[in-house]
Order: sequence, then structure tokens, then C-alpha cells
Amino acid sequence: MAEPPSYARHRDGGQPPYLYPDYASTVKRAPMRPLIRFEHTLSEITGPSFVSGWAGPEATDLTREHAGEPLGERIIVTGRILDEDERPLPNTLVELWQCNAAGRYRHPVDQHDAPLDPNFTGAGQAITDGDGRYRFVTIKPGAYPWRNQPNAWRPAHLHFGVFGGGFVARLITQMYFPGDPLLQYDPIYNSTADRQARERLIADYDPNLSEPEWALGYAFDMVLRGREETPFEVQ
Repeated sequence: MAEPPSYARHRDGGQPPYLYPDYASTVKRAPMRPLIRFEHTLSEITGPSFVSGWAGPEATDLTREHAGEPLGERIIVTGRILDEDERPLPNTLVELWQCNAAGRYRHPVDQHDAPLDPNFTGAGQAITDGDGRYRFVTIKPGAYPWRNQPNAWRPAHLHFGVFGGGFVARLITQMYFPGDPLLQYDPIYNSTADRQARERLIADYDPNLSEPEWALGYAFDMVLRGREETPFEVQ
């Protein structure tokens, strides 16, 4: 059996810890014993290929999934999926899910007192092209309250799930918007200690990606492994 390639380990402070008391639910779910490190084997560093399209059809325009147009600010989100050496990763599955413009998810558990949009489901998926690029058209999500503490509000964000070339390159993360005043109060965003790593979660507004009189454009690259890895959610 071939020797599996090595991956750069996480840089200190570049990922959120399992236990971050300001993020209240981590107190209940964080491991109580020291973690055991396993060396990577072929099982971890290889994964499914999506070249054949078996993941299902692409759904890259979340504004055209129903009979009418959804309410809210239309946006374009695009970027590249990169490995630890900043090489693009083609044929990579990128999944997106989000709440609507009023800050409510189409999910039975979400009981936020905000309207559901009959023309917006809030889920999509894409396969990256030869340059590792994905592109979605969607609606900018709204802020919403959560019960982490009194008067706590989540900043506007998109959820991304990315399945890279192996099981150790599976990434689930959140993308935030520049200039959001709620970021400084959000314990999920602030649980990543390293400021530069934390700011990699904020998309860049790019006027060259915007389409006149139609949609604003945002760029958001994601790095799956290594020292410049995008911070991911600890489940």
C-alpha cells in the first residue's frame, strides 16, 4: 500500500476550540477528556469523486427554485476551493444553506417570529470547475435572534459544506459580510482566537463581480487544509 501523503496540522489559534464558554452550547458538547490523535491513513485522505455527477444536479441559483422571485437583496457569491498549497480543487462538492432575508430558516425547528418566504428554500449545491471555482446566486440572509444569551443576535451569514479530496478535507464553515456590526458580539465568529484566521470568514465585496442594477458580488475563497485553512465549525 502506498504511503499516504502528510498534511500540515492546524496552526494554534486558527480554529475555534471545542470549548468556548461564551458560546453556551459548547459547554454541553465539548469533549471532557483529552483528544487522541490518529495518524492519517489511506481511508482518511481519499474520498468520493463527483466527476460523474452522482451527488445530484447542480442548484446554483437559489432565486429561481420556485414560481416567483424571493424577497430580499439579490447577491452573487463566488470563490475558489483550494488545498493547503493554494492549488485549486476541481470537481469538489460545495453545499450552501441559509435563512431567508427575514432571518428565518425553512426548517420545523426554527420558530423565529419572522415570515417564511414561499419562494425561497435556502439550499443549493455546486461542483467546482477546472479552476476550483464555484458560483451561487442567492438572497442576502437576515440577522436572527438566538438564545445563547439575552438579546443575542447572529450576524448575517451563509453556511458552506465542502467535500475535498479526502475525508480529512471535509469543511463546514460560515461566511460573513463585511462591515456587519454584529460580528464583534458574536461568540461563534469570535471563538477563533487568531484575528487573521477569523477575518478569513468575512467575504470581500467585489464590484467586478456585481451585475449593474441586478446583484451585488462577493468573493469568498475556502482553503481545506494547512496553515491558511479556513476556520470550520466544530460539530
